[in-house]
Amino acid sequence: MSSAMQELLDILNLEKLEHNLFRGRSPQVGWQRVFGGQVIGQALVAAQRTVAPERHVHSLHCYFMRPGDPAVPIIYEVDRIRDGSSFTTRRVVAIQHGQAIFALSASFQVDEQGLEHQLSMPEGVPAPDSLRSQAQFMAMLSAEVPEAIRRYWQRERPVEIRPVNVEHYTTNDKLPPFQHVWMRATGPVPGDRALQAAVLAYFSDMTLIDTATFPHGRSVFDPELQMASLDHAMWFHRPDSLNDWLLYTQDSPSSRGARGLSRGSIYSRNGVLIASVAQEGLLRMRTK
Repeated sequence: MSSAMQELLDILNLEKLEHNLFRGRSPQVGWQRVFGGQVIGQALVAAQRTVAPERHVHSLHCYFMRPGDPAVPIIYEVDRIRDGSSFTTRRVVAIQHGQAIFALSASFQVDEQGLEHQLSMPEGVPAPDSLRSQAQFMAMLSAEVPEAIRRYWQRERPVEIRPVNVEHYTTNDKLPPFQHVWMRATGPVPGDRALQAAVLAYFSDMTLIDTATFPHGRSVFDPELQMASLDHAMWFHRPDSLNDWLLYTQDSPSSRGARGLSRGSIYSRNGVLIASVAQEGLLRMRTK
């Protein structure tokens, strides 16, 4: 298991302070602000700690209000809104420096049998084994990529990413707002369904809002562009062990008013639809 994957599992293991109060920490890797997927995953863990184990998250909706400070702990306060006969609802507020930085609402359900269908995984997507690894990709582009971008891609992370579409890293062309990204945990994920959902929530915040920059010839590394997650929604359709490649297929239907909307579907390697995601992010041109 990579050290980054072990670190992710460690930061998702929140410290219980009181009946509905938990404390989480951030990895000390030199980031200026807390990664959004970390706060989503930790807030989901806080909610799960107050829910009966036979009830599993089926959806979450959250808002990012302030950038998180990685130098200090994050306090998660859980509001036990409702415990019904088959559904449970929780609200979680993340607090730093006495202010709310993030809020999550999540719904949990006991497993039930019912009608079932899913959209098929897109056809013709190259297999992850046929694509360059992150190290190979950066070695190919080392002379063309700024140092900050190279450091970002070379940093050890709990998820390995192999993008199918790489044009936005190498050109300023205006591209269609679609992309496919293969993702895989860099170590085994424990066989605990609640923890697997939290890890998947962490992964879901990666690369998604980037798709909204494609039609404008921009990228997440563009120094003229200010980007930040505003809200994030996720629906968990089927459990998965997360111990193989996942395909994250994405599109962006609209951007306007300094905001961009992106949508994603996460499939297992054998084509099972695991989760659906939607995120709106800030896309603001910086002024001098």
